[in-house]
Amino acid sequence: MDRPVKAIGLMSGTSLDGVDVALIETDGEDVDGLGPGRTFPYEAADRALFEQALEAATSLTDRSARPGVIEEAEQLLTERHEQALAAFFTEFPEHRDVSVIGFHGQTVLHRPERRLTVQIGDGPALLDAVRAMVPAPGPVLAYDLRAADVAAGGQGAPLVPVYHRALARRLTSPGPMLVLNLGGVANITFIDGERDPVAGDTGPANALIDDFMKACTGTPCDRDGAAAARGTVDEGAIARLLDHPFFAKAPPKSLDRNDFRAWVAQRGGLDSMGLEDGAATLTALTAASVAACLPLLPARPRLVIVAGGGARNPTLLAMLRARLGIELVTADAVGWSSDFLEAQAFGFLAVRAVRGLPLTFPTTTGAPRPLSGGRILCA
Repeated sequence: MDRPVKAIGLMSGTSLDGVDVALIETDGEDVDGLGPGRTFPYEAADRALFEQALEAATSLTDRSARPGVIEEAEQLLTERHEQALAAFFTEFPEHRDVSVIGFHGQTVLHRPERRLTVQIGDGPALLDAVRAMVPAPGPVLAYDLRAADVAAGGQGAPLVPVYHRALARRLTSPGPMLVLNLGGVANITFIDGERDPVAGDTGPANALIDDFMKACTGTPCDRDGAAAARGTVDEGAIARLLDHPFFAKAPPKSLDRNDFRAWVAQRGGLDSMGLEDGAATLTALTAASVAACLPLLPARPRLVIVAGGGARNPTLLAMLRARLGIELVTADAVGWSSDFLEAQAFGFLAVRAVRGLPLTFPTTTGAPRPLSGGRILCA
């Protein structure tokens, strides 16, 4: 597999929005073409079950255990991925000849300090379903891509930086750049030529905002940052929240989706704020925590490229521009995809896993050496 092949990446992120499916042509080192992408949203009942699984997973000590609601959630998650692939192939039958599928699954627990990360999703069951959708011999499936890194002492996240570097090769922008992904958690990749990328999570992104909006209004998110745009940021609360030791730690570093819930509840004072001020303060926290990471990087980036769901939030983008003081553009503006970059990345990573190429590096996850990983299943 040292020539470009068609690969599909499947991503279900910490925001619990749905299944992203995206096609990429790659040899796992360079990006030769980007194909279509689609999002298949979860229903409210799906998200409710996955949220129950997130709560139940906090007590896990064995990453292979699937007690109670976690097993139920894994079955549903796998079914939703099967349905998403079936719909994708129905719309794009010319891509049924895909060679590799990368299946991220859904992270329900991430505790690298305990050498524990849990992604639910039944790889063998998904591959069985795919066999009925595509011509023989069918694709190779790569999944469970974080486990090897965490077992070796790495953070297991973020995994996408090596893909960011491959995309950056296609740009002509001079000097170091920063790729900022705004999902449930925010993460960055610092790229400076062909050096190993430097990466890490910076703090909460959409997850806390989404949780706050759901608690206050029953809606799943602050669409277009409208509530935050009407509010006033409590800068005192921002200062108190940034006092967490995580923000002073240099990358690589990573977070669980729910890591800052208790800290925000304790130090944020959101319970005394109205809807708009609370949304504004949480949105500003995302921007401020990214800004706090800039002095910890090898050099000051000249450009920031923003992807993920947060790239659709103009209020968050405005706050980022104000706090970073660096040219900031969306992934779409440079010919990438804000919506499907992570799904594309897992297609790219799957090809690297099949080839035995490194997925993670000491500078991206703190792994002791460049590491490949993933479970590989052949049709």
